[in-house]
Amino acid sequence: MKLHSERTLLPLYSRRLIAAAAFALCTGSALAVEPFTVRDIRVEGIQRTEAGTVFNYLPVKVGDTFTDDKGASAIKALYATGFFKDVRVEAEGDVLVVTVEERPAIGAVEFSGTKEFDKDTLTKALKEIGLGESRIYDKALLDRAEQELKRQYLSRGLYGVQITTTVTPIERNRVNINFAVDEGDVSRIRQINIVGNKAYSEKELRDQIKLSTPGWFSWYTKSDQYSKQKLTGDIEALKSFYLNRGYLEMQVESTQVSITPDRKDIYVTINITEGDKYSVSDVKLEGEMFGREDELSQLVTLKPGDVYSGAKLTETTKKISERLGNFGYAFANVNANPQINREKKEVAFTILIDPGKRVYVRRINIGGNTRTRDEVIRREMRQLESSWYDASKIKLSRDRVDRLGYFTEVNVETPEVQGTTDQVDLNMNIVEKPTGAIALGAGFSSSEKVTLTGSIQQANAFGSGNTIGLDVNTSKRNRTIALSQTNPYFTDDGISRSYEAFVRTTRPPLVNTGDYRVRTLGGNVRFGVPFSEVDTVFFGVGVERTEVDVDSTSPLVYRQYANDFGDGSTALTTSFPFTVAWQRDSRDSALIPTTGRYQRANFELSTLGDLRYYRATYQHQYFKPFLTTSTLALNGEIDYGRSFGGRPYPVFKNFYAGGIGSVRGYEGSSLSVNPVQDVDITGGNARLILNAELQFPFPGTGVDRSLRWFTFVDAGNVFNTVAGEKISVANMRASAGIGISWVSPIGPLKLSFGKALNAKDADRTQPFQFQLGTGF
Repeated sequence: MKLHSERTLLPLYSRRLIAAAAFALCTGSALAVEPFTVRDIRVEGIQRTEAGTVFNYLPVKVGDTFTDDKGASAIKALYATGFFKDVRVEAEGDVLVVTVEERPAIGAVEFSGTKEFDKDTLTKALKEIGLGESRIYDKALLDRAEQELKRQYLSRGLYGVQITTTVTPIERNRVNINFAVDEGDVSRIRQINIVGNKAYSEKELRDQIKLSTPGWFSWYTKSDQYSKQKLTGDIEALKSFYLNRGYLEMQVESTQVSITPDRKDIYVTINITEGDKYSVSDVKLEGEMFGREDELSQLVTLKPGDVYSGAKLTETTKKISERLGNFGYAFANVNANPQINREKKEVAFTILIDPGKRVYVRRINIGGNTRTRDEVIRREMRQLESSWYDASKIKLSRDRVDRLGYFTEVNVETPEVQGTTDQVDLNMNIVEKPTGAIALGAGFSSSEKVTLTGSIQQANAFGSGNTIGLDVNTSKRNRTIALSQTNPYFTDDGISRSYEAFVRTTRPPLVNTGDYRVRTLGGNVRFGVPFSEVDTVFFGVGVERTEVDVDSTSPLVYRQYANDFGDGSTALTTSFPFTVAWQRDSRDSALIPTTGRYQRANFELSTLGDLRYYRATYQHQYFKPFLTTSTLALNGEIDYGRSFGGRPYPVFKNFYAGGIGSVRGYEGSSLSVNPVQDVDITGGNARLILNAELQFPFPGTGVDRSLRWFTFVDAGNVFNTVAGEKISVANMRASAGIGISWVSPIGPLKLSFGKALNAKDADRTQPFQFQLGTGF
C-alpha cells in the first residue's frame, strides 16, 4: 500500500465538509458526503503507534468506496482502541487522511509514604487492573486505581488514609504518575456491644469472635482493627455458636459500625435474636439408598433426644455424601429438611438422599512435574482411569503421592467432562521441591563451642523415584562414608529393594574425657513387602566387621569389651545381623503431616559370627488438627537391646539421648540415669523418649505449612539394664520450650530453645539447638 502520495490541493471547505459529515453521522445529523473511491490512505499525528495498527482498525481499505457511514465507523473504531484522544478523517481528492492525537503513555508509577504495603506489591496490583509502566494513560482508570488503593487501606483499619495523585507530563508524550499516601493512624475498635442476648453473657459471646478491643497481644493479632470481612466472619461464628447449642432460629438482626469524627475509634454493635432452644425428636433418611439403609444410618451423628447441633447435622450430611462418593456418586445431593414444632420446642429432620448419576473417571491428568516421571506418580494412584469414581481411593491416591516426600503441594480436582453428565477427569497438580538433601546438625555450649555433622542424599534421583545416598560425615564423633540405593518399586507389585555399603568410625561424645575408636566395615540388603495401603514389612541381612581400639583413658565398659573379644587394646569381631521390620504410615504428608499416624518397629538379631545379641525398637507418631490451623504432634519411642548365649552385649550398639530428636535442652548424647561430673557417657542398652509439639503457622505466611513455629515438651533417658538399672519414668529428664521449623530448599530445618525442667547438677544442658535434615 502506498502510505504517502502527492498531495492534491482542495479548497479548505472540502476537507472540512468530509470531517463534518463524519461527525454529523456520529451525532445523528443528516449531513452527507459525496462517495469516492479511496486511492490511498495516509496517517498523520502518530508518535508511538505503528501505522499498521491504525490500518488494522480502519474499516476502510484502498479501493473501497468511501461513504459517510464508513467515515463514522472509522472514527468510532479508532476511538474504541483507547489509544487516541482525538481522531479526524479528511480527504484530499481521492486520498483519505486520518489525523490522530495519541493519548500519553505512562512512563512510571511511583509511591511515596507507603508503610503498610510493599511498593512492589502495589505496583503489581495496579498492573492487574491496567495501570502500569508503558500502558496508555486513562483518567478513568487512574480514578479506579486510587479508589482501589483506598479500599486496601480501609481493609487494614486505616480509615484516615489520604491519597494525592499527581500526573506529570514528560518528553515523548508520556506522563509520570505519583501516589502520595498519608496513611494516618490505624483506627482501633474502642467498643463492641452485643444486644439481645439472654442465654449467654456478652463476655462469653465476645470470646467467640475475632474482633476485639485493644489488648496485650493486639499488636500481633491485629484483632482490634476493623474490617468488613472480619465482621462477616464473626457474625457467622456467633450463628454457629448458637446453632450448635440448640438455637435453631437464632438471627443476627442488624449490625452498626460507627467511627468517631477524628477517625481513630470505631464502635461496633451487633443486634441478635436468640429464639428458643430446640431438641431433636426424630431423624430419618429418605431417597435412593441402594439397600444400604443400615450402613448410612450409622453415619447419622444427630440422635433423637439430643440438643440440636448444626455442626452435627452438617457432619451427618457430609459423611453420607462422602460414603456415596465411594460408590461412584460424585455429585450426590444430601439435604436435611426440618419440621419444627414450636409448642414442644422440638425439631425433626428428614434427610433426603439424591445420589444422582453414577460417575466414572475418564482420564487422570498430572501436571507440574517437570522433573519427576509420570510413572513415579501414577504407580501411587489407587483411582484408575475408566473406573467408577471412588472418593476414598482418590484421597488415598493424593496421600500416597504426598507421602513420597518429593512435593511441597499435591492438589486434586475432579472437574466434570463437558458435554457429559456421568464423567469427570482427575487432575493432580503438584509442586516439586528439591529432593537433594544436605543434612547438617549443630549445637553450642560454653564448654564445646560449636559442633557440626552432615550428610548428602538424593531422593527421586533423575525423577525415577529411586533414592541414592552418599553419607559423608566428618564430625569429630562420627565419621562415615556410606553408599546406599533404594528402589521403591523393585517389582511391579511394589516390593522395594535397598543396598548399603559403609565404613563408620565412632569416637566418644564430645562430653566425654576418655577416648576410644569403633570402626565398622559392612553392608546390607533389605526388601520391603507392602501388605496393605499403609503397611509394609521389611526383611534384610547384613555383614559387619567391627574393630574397637581402646587405651588407658577409655571408659571401663569399652576396656572390658576389648578384653572379652581381643587383647585388651584391640577387639575385632564379625557379625551377620538379620533384620525384620514393620512400618505403618497413614499420615497425609511425609514432609508436613497434619493428621494420621506413623509407626515403625524394627528387630535386629545376630546369631552368626562372634556376637550374639538382639535390638528391638518401636516408634509411634500421632498427628491431629488442633483448633483451626494448628497441629498436635506426639511422638513416643522405646528401644531395647540384650545379649544372649553367654556373650557380652556389644557396647557400641548402645542407645544415646539428649538433643534434637530426643530430649531438647540437653547436650546431644549426654543423658544418663545418674550423671557424674567429668565421668564419660556411654549410653545404655535401653531408651525411652516422649515428645509433644503444638505446631502453629508462622505469622504472615497464611496457609503455607512449610514455615511453622511450635511449643514442645520432651522427656526421656537411657537406661543400662545390663548393670541393673530399671526403666523408670521417674528417672526421665524433661524439658520444654519453643522453636521454628522450616522446610527449606536444602531440607527440613529445626531451631529450638529449650529449658531443662528437672536437670541434675551433673547434667549437661544446652538451651539453643538447631538441626538441618531432621523430621519430627
